[in-house]
Amino acid sequence: MTKTTAELMMEAETLVSYGAVPDRILDDALPDMSWQMSREEFLFRGIGDHLFHYRRGKGITVHRGADADAAHESLWLNGSVYAAIASMNGLLPIHASAVAAGGSVFAFSGPTGSGKSTLVAALGNRGFRLFCDDTLVLDLSDPDRIMCLPGHKRLKLTSEALDLAAVTPQERVSPELDKFYAVPASGEVGVAMALAELIFLEEGPHPSITPLSGSERLMRFQDDHYTAQLFATARQFDRAGMFAHLSNMAQRIKMSRFVRPMDRARFNESVEIAARHVENDAD
Repeated sequence: MTKTTAELMMEAETLVSYGAVPDRILDDALPDMSWQMSREEFLFRGIGDHLFHYRRGKGITVHRGADADAAHESLWLNGSVYAAIASMNGLLPIHASAVAAGGSVFAFSGPTGSGKSTLVAALGNRGFRLFCDDTLVLDLSDPDRIMCLPGHKRLKLTSEALDLAAVTPQERVSPELDKFYAVPASGEVGVAMALAELIFLEEGPHPSITPLSGSERLMRFQDDHYTAQLFATARQFDRAGMFAHLSNMAQRIKMSRFVRPMDRARFNESVEIAARHVENDAD
């Protein structure tokens, strides 16, 4: 299938080379695990002398110093660096994991630790292919539909999540993280698809999925995740501009609330509710 303009752009803009990079693009030097952004450049420092420099139209240059740990490199390239490049080029990264059904994308959003990756991994055992893990990149250029770029990150799960979702583990993500890469049970999607629904995960005693309406739809996009911070910095919105953006998203995206208990014994019950909801909406 022919790739979209946005996919081709991201492939070109995220090409990686190795070499010298600046230690700052603004006035102050960067401490570990921080970033700077201008209209044309983005600079991220990992741990120690490990720097990632993006210039629009030139791709990414990585400086890997003597104390740099190569095991972390793909995490940063596919995390903050990728989200920054998407944001600087007019795409919207959001904190969500997603599956594909009926030719469209059903995304689950929530704070870190809310079970997004575990849920989409478990839905793979119900026949749903993984679309993305942790970050969903949206192309807003078509006024009639929002397109989703296929996932650029591998599925990552903790030891407990691997057991809950019943998926096959691969190598450990890094020595410091209790997470493992995992094989999606029904495979992955590699093409852009339209967004069907964004479902927000919440904890509660009685599992249910209900539509969101009114001002709550707008409020759901006021996230403090790094993807939202990068997008806001890249777009340089004033208060009116940010409100217009949030209103536009609230009007264009179908949204629901998924309340379910964070109880291992009831995990499969929650997965079945999610599976039925996706199946019904995908018909």
